[in-house]
Amino acid sequence: MKKQVMALAIAAIATSGAFAQANDTLAKIKASGTITEGVRESSGLSYTLGNGQYTGFHYDVCANIIKDLEKAAGKKLEVKFQPVTSQNRIPLVQNGTVDIECGSTTNNATRQKDVAFGVTTYVEETKIVVKANSGINSLADLKDKTVATTTGTTPLQTVRKQKRAENLTFKEVYGKDHADSFLLLETGRADAFVMDGSILAALAAKSKSPKDYKILNDVLAVEPIGIMIRKDDPAFKKVVDDSIKAQAKSGELAKLYDKWFLKPIPPAGVTIGLPLGEATKNAWANPNDKPAEDYVTKE
Repeated sequence: MKKQVMALAIAAIATSGAFAQANDTLAKIKASGTITEGVRESSGLSYTLGNGQYTGFHYDVCANIIKDLEKAAGKKLEVKFQPVTSQNRIPLVQNGTVDIECGSTTNNATRQKDVAFGVTTYVEETKIVVKANSGINSLADLKDKTVATTTGTTPLQTVRKQKRAENLTFKEVYGKDHADSFLLLETGRADAFVMDGSILAALAAKSKSPKDYKILNDVLAVEPIGIMIRKDDPAFKKVVDDSIKAQAKSGELAKLYDKWFLKPIPPAGVTIGLPLGEATKNAWANPNDKPAEDYVTKE
């Protein structure tokens, strides 16, 4: 009986230790010597080069954060990459599979109930890409058209809430990821693709014929993009936030932006050509983790 009680006590201690580590990512990565980074296969801020290699603006930002996490942990960390999608990225952060998600996730109030975000690294404009010869020149021209977006993302929900879309009827189709959504447009199964402007610009620039596409001037929403981490983990969040703030103050974020949006990028050496917006500059100058609902878009 005593042995049984002792075994239960040991199990309880082990369980409580595991639970504590689940909400203390610094302790977890220090104990294991590894950190698991969530990366995207095809996104404007994080994408794959193939053969298990990833790159992009947020990939580089996270590489700098991990250097600071190594200082906090007092050891070199092995970085493991976990590809994530729009559908599974939040659950994988919640359940501990991913320690830091470096894709292109919008920080909004609904998501803040389940996860936390570092201070904003990029403020995205939701826009529309169409075929250049489509005759579509504004949001109003989408009436009775087929509009694509990516499963697990928010752009079409945002459009539906706007007054200018009250009487706008269109059919919705969904790609499994951003590349698949763009393919719907490319192959004529959709008349337009609504998504983050950086993603649209990257996909159009990397397409077989970039001149065949145009991004409309309409700004459908302005949304803060952040590095996603587990909720209720203040020590880890502080290191992440402090790293991003330091990168903003030193000019490192501006250098990385120029590298990824204004210069030729791998693998094809194309230039996305997306100038740095005022909203992103303001986010760097005044670091915060405000959700999208606190950002106002002119309709």
